[in-house]
Amino acid sequence: MLNSNIEKSQKYSDKHLEYLNYVSSYNKKILFWQIGVLVAFVALWEIAARVNWIDPFFTSKPSDIVTLIGTLAADGSLFKHTLVSITETVIALGLGTVLGTLVAILLWWSDFAARVLDPYLVVLNALPKIALGPIIIIWAGAGMSGIIVTALAISLIVTILATYNGFKEVDSEKIKMLTTFGATKFQILQKVVFPASIPTIINAFKINIGMTWVGVIVGEFLVSKAGLGYLIVYGGQVFRLDIVMAGVIVLSIATGIMYQLISWLEDRFLKWRQ
Repeated sequence: MLNSNIEKSQKYSDKHLEYLNYVSSYNKKILFWQIGVLVAFVALWEIAARVNWIDPFFTSKPSDIVTLIGTLAADGSLFKHTLVSITETVIALGLGTVLGTLVAILLWWSDFAARVLDPYLVVLNALPKIALGPIIIIWAGAGMSGIIVTALAISLIVTILATYNGFKEVDSEKIKMLTTFGATKFQILQKVVFPASIPTIINAFKINIGMTWVGVIVGEFLVSKAGLGYLIVYGGQVFRLDIVMAGVIVLSIATGIMYQLISWLEDRFLKWRQ
């Protein structure tokens, strides 16, 4: 332990250590307030429901929701619905990222194709994909495939546009230098454009986590017999708002975990950018 502290003091200057301590303290303060806001909100919600400031029939209350989540977890149905939704989301998210990146590479590779497809991408991005959900379900099928395609339709265009814009923003001087030295277009893509755009791709991936979940839930609203979307719809149909809120809370937790996982991977593999 002593040796590690000595090595750390030798590696960093006093000012650098002071800055690192400040950053660590600041991050802990942010985490404290994030948790504090959540706890305060839940406590206020519980109190308001118990003293009838709000109607528990329409809003439920945290204690009932926690009890219900425990019951659903005990009989295994919660894990079943959550696993179905997570599987659909992961598949749609992975396909959206891979296909979107490949299309973005095609657009970067061919300026002619980019100019031809640009207005169509803009129009497709503006279309209300959620409203087209029933049509997509009919085309793709009423099972998991239809739900995945619905989620893919929502996230794919955003990935293409974000990644393509990231490719275009790569330093043109570096590209000119490589061209001068006789590099092929594939080498430029491999050595400069794609590595420089990895942060952009990761940011698009983060954005698509939420958008993909929206697509999955919409698809489950329409056709699914399992999943968090199905659980929420079922709760609304039988006027059990605790079931609805339980589904929403589990959905929020799953989304947060996925986002934090991507953030952790970003910090781990892109430390050089710091």
